[in-house]
Amino acid sequence: MSIIVFGSINIDLAAKTPRLPQPGETIIGSNFFTAGGGKGANQAVAAARLGTFTHIIGRVGNDQFAEELLRSLQSYGLSTENVLIDKSTHSGVAIIAVDETGQNNIIVIPGANNNVGEADIERLKKVLPEATSLLLQLEIPLEFVLKAAKFAREVGVRVILDPAPAVADLPLELYPLIDIITPNEVEASQLVGFGVNDTETAIVAAKQLQQRGVENVIVKLGDRGAVAVTADETLFVPAFAVRAIDTVAAGDAFNGGLAAALDGGRSLWEAVVWGCAAGALCATKVGAQVAMCDRATLDKFLQQHNLDKTAVETAPTQTMSASAD
Repeated sequence: MSIIVFGSINIDLAAKTPRLPQPGETIIGSNFFTAGGGKGANQAVAAARLGTFTHIIGRVGNDQFAEELLRSLQSYGLSTENVLIDKSTHSGVAIIAVDETGQNNIIVIPGANNNVGEADIERLKKVLPEATSLLLQLEIPLEFVLKAAKFAREVGVRVILDPAPAVADLPLELYPLIDIITPNEVEASQLVGFGVNDTETAIVAAKQLQQRGVENVIVKLGDRGAVAVTADETLFVPAFAVRAIDTVAAGDAFNGGLAAALDGGRSLWEAVVWGCAAGALCATKVGAQVAMCDRATLDKFLQQHNLDKTAVETAPTQTMSASAD
């Protein structure tokens, strides 16, 4: 059993600042570091850290970052044999500012991620039939996200889509290929065309997405938790109370935790709890991949925060969660 992530691989150039700058403003930061990133790679690391054998398929560029990125991914136990070094361009880069409250803004320069294409689909086809889940995001060309989802459906592999970065015009033919879609509030708003900012609007949005053909919808509500809508039930998972330091990859941690739980045979409810816990723990550390928790840490955290299955009508607790990025 394994998870396959087909998506972006970036180098993160991150700065810690007292607050996020206004347009045209220069401020002095307090720290700078580089680290592996990209939504695809982040989700792959999150799943691998929780003990699931994980492949990543994507591209890095012809630059000094490529070896660093591959070495870092391998250090987390990931299979990178299907990562192509694209000699025609640079690796993907994300320029990140994180303020003292943990909020962030990010500029992504896709580089090699923009060149993901047919050759990558062919590599995917060789390994996908043995997988339990295929994780997709939108930091590679949408055409090939669609092709990957089609092939996964053909071979009976679960498709989990994180529709980020947010877009308003996902192809309608993509929705029926998705088993689980996991937008945060911003992404859900973009997809449905109205504001999603609480559990009620999240449920309405989720049901609209189901009408487009998605089987299960999970809306990540940040410091309110997450709403999961299936064909049979609507569930609310309250937020875990943590002191958030950096929320950069919390949404990626959520998806990695969700997929790892499902790979282990857990129910969707349990998987959403795993996702929320993984996201919350990620937010307590600075960075993306380096902030992903291991299985022992997740198990201990869940034992300390035992959640009963909660109906969505329950008022959400106003605590800091990291279920949204």
